Amino acid sequence: MPMSTDGQPATLATTIYARLKADILTTRLEPGRKLQSRFLMEQYNVGQTPLREALNRLTSEEFVVGMEQRGFYVKEVSKEELQELTKTRCWVEGLALRESMQNATQTWEEALLVAHHRLDRTARSLKHDTFEDNPDWEKVHRAFHTTLIGLCGSRPLLGFCEQLADRLYRYRMMSIAKAYPARKVGAEHTDILQAVLGRDSERAVHLLQQHYQRTADVIYSDLDGLLA
Repeated sequence: MPMSTDGQPATLATTIYARLKADILTTRLEPGRKLQSRFLMEQYNVGQTPLREALNRLTSEEFVVGMEQRGFYVKEVSKEELQELTKTRCWVEGLALRESMQNATQTWEEALLVAHHRLDRTARSLKHDTFEDNPDWEKVHRAFHTTLIGLCGSRPLLGFCEQLADRLYRYRMMSIAKAYPARKVGAEHTDILQAVLGRDSERAVHLLQQHYQRTADVIYSDLDGLLA
């Protein structure tokens, strides 16, 4: 990590980047919002230089849009981008899952079982009567999907998969309350796991891609109202 002489600015820029990214992904900073420097400096208790570094990094990752003479904005969402990201994620994670299954080891299968067990034992919602997102579920959910493709043998591919997962996470968070009661997500994860352990790569890839497409379909049907 690049550091200044006292070791502070680069660390601070990385910290503010992580905080801003988290707030964009969870839509606390909603799509289309102007990121006014004064507000951000006060809200995140940060100076202008590390803030600009963080915003430039988020711009390169397509979470923020920089407009000449107009400043920075949280990137808008659209049905077109949702479709494009979902299709791309299905392609690349399908490839990564095939490669992981081809390289399968006992250690990987055990790690996958553990990841699924943790996911299965973690409540999706913090409340029973109404939906309240459980941050712990999000962590074990990401861990399960990361483990699925983790043996593909390509760090660049895994990095790209992570970027796509982040960009789609923002869409998912916009519509999660609607999707929650309508989906049997636990059963979908179990079916994927069983196909992987059964060494049926065609079925495993199909189920994984179907899993992502179902999520996109729910969001897509809800997006007009959310954008309005």
